[in-house]
Amino acid sequence: MARVGFVSLGCPKALVDSERILTQLRVEGYEISPSYEAADLVIVNTCGFIDDAVHESLEAIGEALEANGRVIVTGCLGAKPETITARHPGVLGVTGPQAYEEVMAAVHEALPPAHDPFLDLVPPQGIRLTPRHFAYLKISEGCNHRCSFCIIPSMRGDLASRPIGEVMQEAERLVDAGVRELLVISQDTSAYGVDLRYRTDFWDGRPLRSRFADLCRALGSLGAWVRLHYVYPYPHVDEVIPLMAEGRILPYLDIPFQHASPRILKLMRRPAAAENTLARLAAWRSICPDLTVRSTFIVGFPGETEAEFQTLLDWLAEAQLDRVGCFAYSPVAGAAANALPDPVPEEVKQARRARFMQAAAEISAARMAAKIGRTLQVLIDEVDDTGAIGRSAADAPEIDGVVHVAPDPALRAGEFCEVEILSADTYDLHGRLAGSA
Repeated sequence: MARVGFVSLGCPKALVDSERILTQLRVEGYEISPSYEAADLVIVNTCGFIDDAVHESLEAIGEALEANGRVIVTGCLGAKPETITARHPGVLGVTGPQAYEEVMAAVHEALPPAHDPFLDLVPPQGIRLTPRHFAYLKISEGCNHRCSFCIIPSMRGDLASRPIGEVMQEAERLVDAGVRELLVISQDTSAYGVDLRYRTDFWDGRPLRSRFADLCRALGSLGAWVRLHYVYPYPHVDEVIPLMAEGRILPYLDIPFQHASPRILKLMRRPAAAENTLARLAAWRSICPDLTVRSTFIVGFPGETEAEFQTLLDWLAEAQLDRVGCFAYSPVAGAAANALPDPVPEEVKQARRARFMQAAAEISAARMAAKIGRTLQVLIDEVDDTGAIGRSAADAPEIDGVVHVAPDPALRAGEFCEVEILSADTYDLHGRLAGSA
């Protein structure tokens, strides 16, 4: 039986692409190899968003070529095939992101399937790379924005939303298969359905509009945790906050604010630059006090002055965000921001990033300490002899903190439990099963 090795790099959206390719490979009878040596060929799903990701992708391709020799490349870096072939001319084929049919065509050419496909080889929810109890649910491809530091639209195209009936059918299959948490992802989640003009579709015999709030409401009826990522703070996001307060979806928003200086936001061409984000955050928290907000920021953007960086620090102090990530600006080949004047020296960028993360850490530590004494619902990810690691509603996998739970025979990976919080550090909580001695 033909065996294919697989390397998946990049963000959760790329991970979903990998899952779709793996699912199709299994549908067509290919085995998935756990090693380079046992594979007949290797697929590398690449990332190409920033220079570090390009370097990692090229290194991964080189490693696969050295260990196996037969490599097909796909993903975001595949949108620039010349970058790949200049470094690795021996690859069998290169396709861009979301190019499922092209990937399979390249596999068929290099390694024809041994037999006809049998659908019963694949579970209804498809092949996934995440643990059994959580899954990423991609609701759209591409993006309509043209942020000056980003080249994603040139790789993945404009916004292309999936019909809501199709999304809900996938979500229902995942929950039926034991998924306890759905992580909703796209490039711009709150723009869902704009390109479809909020067209009506059907799920379970019911009409539903392909619209952000309607999708959240429908997902909230499935009985799983629903976590929203990459949500731009458009006014209509206000509609989902009551759903969070009611417990229909998790009180969690991942919002890429990126900066707080109006001039820098304008240079970044950010779509929500004019919104009064502090007032909106206060209004959301008044409706849903348990709301967790995470975000990412860029410091050292071309032209950023010390005063504008201080504006960002002041904004952060007032916003009191729960979870924060920060990047020192790095030029990306093909990005419009490369042409901006007044680049910030590298040592200044790194110093600002350190100051920003120190301020964010102090806020996080205080917000974690405020949870001591509370009892939280926790989804357990791992259990061993030393106890368990889980996540509360405030914690997305791999990017946020965790909850450390003391050993208890009742702990089970993939199950919910109630945890009494006993202590906290900067990003994590520590506790024990509620009611245990």
